Amino acid sequence: MGVIGVQLVVTMVMASVIQKIIPHYSFARWLLCSGSLRWYQHPTEDELRSLAGKQQKVKNKKDRKYNGHIDNKPLTIPKDIDLQLETKCITEVDTLALHYFPEFQWLVDFTVAATLVYLITELYYALAQPSGEMNISVVWCLLVLAFVIKTLFSLTAHYFKLEEGGERSLCITFGFFFFVKAMVILIVTENYLEFGLEAGFANFSDSALQFLEKQGMESQGPISKLTFKLILALLCSLIGAFLTFPGLRLAQMHLDALNLTTAKVTQTLLHINFLSPLIMVLLWVKPITKDYFLNPTLGKDNAPLMTETTYDTMRLWVVLLLCALRLGVMRQHLQAYLGLAQKGVEQMKKEAGRISTVDLQKMVARVFYYLCVIALQYMAPLVMLLHTTLLLKTLGGHSWGVYPEEDLPCPLEVNSDLDMGAGPTPAPPSGLAGTSVAQLSVALGGLRTVFSPLLFRGLLSFLTWWIAACLFSTSLFGLFYHQYLMAA
Repeated sequence: MGVIGVQLVVTMVMASVIQKIIPHYSFARWLLCSGSLRWYQHPTEDELRSLAGKQQKVKNKKDRKYNGHIDNKPLTIPKDIDLQLETKCITEVDTLALHYFPEFQWLVDFTVAATLVYLITELYYALAQPSGEMNISVVWCLLVLAFVIKTLFSLTAHYFKLEEGGERSLCITFGFFFFVKAMVILIVTENYLEFGLEAGFANFSDSALQFLEKQGMESQGPISKLTFKLILALLCSLIGAFLTFPGLRLAQMHLDALNLTTAKVTQTLLHINFLSPLIMVLLWVKPITKDYFLNPTLGKDNAPLMTETTYDTMRLWVVLLLCALRLGVMRQHLQAYLGLAQKGVEQMKKEAGRISTVDLQKMVARVFYYLCVIALQYMAPLVMLLHTTLLLKTLGGHSWGVYPEEDLPCPLEVNSDLDMGAGPTPAPPSGLAGTSVAQLSVALGGLRTVFSPLLFRGLLSFLTWWIAACLFSTSLFGLFYHQYLMAA
């Protein structure tokens, strides 16, 4: 079989790299510990006492006894104390204290490995053009998406455990909001939002019905359109709930990153990065983008600027470039988050009263200890968009070339003249085992026809668009909240 060829060798080599090399040369550790990120150290109790003018010696237990009880009242200092936090570059030793660092390291490093496998597999398909061979990079991409969903579920479950703060109610509210939004989007005609879901589902239903008839089963179809859209809406609601807090956090980091930089180029890139989900959303809106390129109304001859296949390829490249931009400005956003420690101290100085040294130390230290949680909230939507787009290219039968050829290798593509089991087939080996192998081969061939590139193209296009739409909706709400509601 083709699966035990080049692709299996690449998979085994990459698995060995993950096990032997990545623990020593980790891309996730390099993102945090390359020297560009600086965190604010919390002051010691002696430093706070010195700043507050309380340099007296600490009383021993005998001096602190009063009426037979030990006075354990914590030391308090004025809030308007002249405190300047010291900064330090993040080192590998510092990462040991970070919450969710193992999850962040595994997700980032496995994503890098899966992306490399995908690139090597694409190069192999471009050069060798194998036929009838399973594309194993699809399995790697699906594993990446599974790990992302698991990580986002873990982070969201952490918010659900909090009794105070309203995080649980906010997540549930956004989940219902995105469920209603998904139901509305799914009934919009394809003249406005061009996913190909209707054509893909129709092809899936017809192919599945023919497959069941070939197997001697009587059925009216695998699933109704209403049930299909309801399941898809529930999935969309779950994704929207998971992306609620990443979007809200992105808005806050965006505002803080703009305040930290004065370079016009960096500010422009930050604005483009914040608007990148909106750009992705507009790529599937036909009246705004696709009709402009394929059916222009300006010009003498109204000739289309590009073909539909070229537009699909251009759309994939735009999504990948915007994902690369988001990765490029990641450190600016993380540094902006780390600046919340100093920002909190400056805000405290404007308040009257006193604060305990323990509470002040916790306020400063908490920002650094939750750095990887914020990094995961930043990286998870990026990884979801990247690998959903890669799956869209491979399973949807698209091409990376601007002028693709007509016969592109697609792992799930089946020739139109070959019906399920039609045509001459090689004689199976004699015996019960040979008959079982032949039946299994025919069944797998039928399943390839049922799950066609047309179905995957519509489903993955919609999911890619939906992830971008959820991220932009939550980040826009977060921008409004932090810019106006918090200021008021």
